[in-house]
Amino acid sequence: MTEETPGFEEKPDVPSGATPDDAAETAEASSEQESPAAPEGDAAQTVGLTAQLDQVRTALNERTADLQRLQAEYQNYRRRVERDRITVKEIATAALLTELLPVLDDIGRAREHGELVGGFKSVAESLETAAAKMGLQQFGKEGEPFDPTIHEALMHSYAPDVTETTCVAILQPGYRIGERTIRPARVAVAEPQPGAAPAAQKEEKPADEESGGPEEGA
Repeated sequence: MTEETPGFEEKPDVPSGATPDDAAETAEASSEQESPAAPEGDAAQTVGLTAQLDQVRTALNERTADLQRLQAEYQNYRRRVERDRITVKEIATAALLTELLPVLDDIGRAREHGELVGGFKSVAESLETAAAKMGLQQFGKEGEPFDPTIHEALMHSYAPDVTETTCVAILQPGYRIGERTIRPARVAVAEPQPGAAPAAQKEEKPADEESGGPEEGA
């Protein structure tokens, strides 16, 4: 059995002939060569993490843009569906009320002749109220200027007391729903007589004659 010598410690191999100072310098040099490896590894890891973060940000921006585009398309779709729904409703309402216009014309003629009495009057007024609730509006009055977009001239004449083409009689009232005209007002129109001077000029003429006439005693 070999006996161990107390206090003996293993020491790194030292070249033969080297002094203890040379051994210490060799150890320090080895540690200096190994120490720069750690910072280089950290830098590479940081570059890799930065690249991954940039990729994640790019993907997030792309997904956000896709989501915003989908939301805009959905909102446009909802507005288009709502607009189409309103249009279909207006067309259906206009078609129904157009079929009722002859009945409303009969009610109007009966009212003009004093025949709208009794139970017929109640039914007629209920029908007119229901049509008004659905948006039906009557238009066309005597004396208003003729507008070919809302009037249909069935009779034509000349009159000395008009200064422009005027509706002088309403043969059938017009009806509209909102801005949609479902039937123009059928009217009789009158135009100024050819060669007639406008009323404004006729009114100004006596004043001009008085101002331009010779003064008395001149």
